[in-house]
Amino acid sequence: MDDDAALLERAQAGERGAFAALYTRHVRAVYWQAYGRLGDADLSEEVTQEVFVTAWRRIRTVHVVDASVLPWLMVTARNLAMNQVRRRSRPDRSTIPLDDTSPADHDVEATVEAALVRQEIEKAVGQLSSTDRRLYELCLEEGRSYDQAARELGVTQAAVRNRLSRLRQRLRADLRAMRELS
Repeated sequence: MDDDAALLERAQAGERGAFAALYTRHVRAVYWQAYGRLGDADLSEEVTQEVFVTAWRRIRTVHVVDASVLPWLMVTARNLAMNQVRRRSRPDRSTIPLDDTSPADHDVEATVEAALVRQEIEKAVGQLSSTDRRLYELCLEEGRSYDQAARELGVTQAAVRNRLSRLRQRLRADLRAMRELS
């Protein structure tokens, strides 16, 4: 299996299959980065798509950090998600209702579901060891590189990579269990 640097180099040469491999490898982490900021599945999917479209358009400027393109993707996801947050917080004067009798513009069920998912994530993260919880905060919430997290926690990059992999698997399993119960 090629590492990210080799895949990126091939993608920069125009090989779509190499880019697809990078996408497959990192799409979940990018999605959860966006979801952590937005708390909305649909918007998170849009941001995830936008991250990879941006990566393809800017393929020459994407760089590898700690043998991975994930830090670049995570920072891009965080920035795009924050742009969404800013857009949502600005009132759109053209859609302000003229009276109070118009229905709400948001889907209450989706809002409740997003809140439940966020609660489950917070509950699962709360049950992690202090090191894993800090690792979650550093890499998945703050978008730090593996190297930065390793230095802050006093562990190796390999330990960070392994712990994050196990952490993601556990969170996915916890969320899958929640979906099966609902």
